[in-house]
Amino acid sequence: MKTLSLAATQNTPSIHFDAANNIFEIRGKSVPDDAESFYAPILDWFDEYMQQPNKEMTLIINLEYFNISSSKRILFLMYKLNDLHAGTTDVRIKWMYNENDEDMFEVGQDYAYMVKIPFDFISYTAEQVSLVS
Repeated sequence: MKTLSLAATQNTPSIHFDAANNIFEIRGKSVPDDAESFYAPILDWFDEYMQQPNKEMTLIINLEYFNISSSKRILFLMYKLNDLHAGTTDVRIKWMYNENDEDMFEVGQDYAYMVKIPFDFISYTAEQVSLVS
């Protein structure tokens, strides 16, 4: 299956979905003018992936901010993950957030409540981000 790789922009996150190497990551800021159009190819890619998923997968979500329309599309993706998890795929979500961003932590908890997928909440400091960047 072809890798889906989208570079981050000022308003959209980077997306790196690579089934062959079992890498699934959304990172950055998600405030596109048209979230439906931005997330449509991502959700389509995932529909194709669901035809022959890996035995296990972890989606890493590391968003510093996202708007309501993006939130809805991310939830659609999590519902797809939920379907995989109900089948034969061991699915986990790593929800990464800045240790000073309680709102982002709480949003992750809200998502965890809405789906039946194990969430790992991973906090980081601004210093840790600058070391990785």
